[in-house]
Amino acid sequence: QVQLVESGGALVQAGGSLSLSCVASGRSLSLLNMGWFRQTPGKEREFVAAISRTGSTTYYADSVKGRFTISRDNAKSTLYLQMNSLKFEDTAVYYCAADRSVGLSDLRLKRTYDYWGQGTQVTVSS
Repeated sequence: QVQLVESGGALVQAGGSLSLSCVASGRSLSLLNMGWFRQTPGKEREFVAAISRTGSTTYYADSVKGRFTISRDNAKSTLYLQMNSLKFEDTAVYYCAADRSVGLSDLRLKRTYDYWGQGTQVTVSS
């Protein structure tokens, strides 16, 4: 079993920056593909960014490309999401997720992931 705990959510002004962290336990982070998703009330949870086990491959939603950066430190069992140039529409609960599969998988899909954190609230004021 993998436990994921997000932190770093806050209230920030539009144009500002925020960094989220997700600490994993129960399994070595180096064995997991990781992703960030977000959700607002009444909407589906949507893909934000993902990163392969080694960090060699990353994926981004078009809406965050060029503004957000996903990274990982396997030695610290921590996943990061650096968010710059924040917009009001980035307001959401952000979740990290872990995929334990060893084969090829589409990291942009919710159903790929086996474990989810509880989420951290990001609020961007306009």
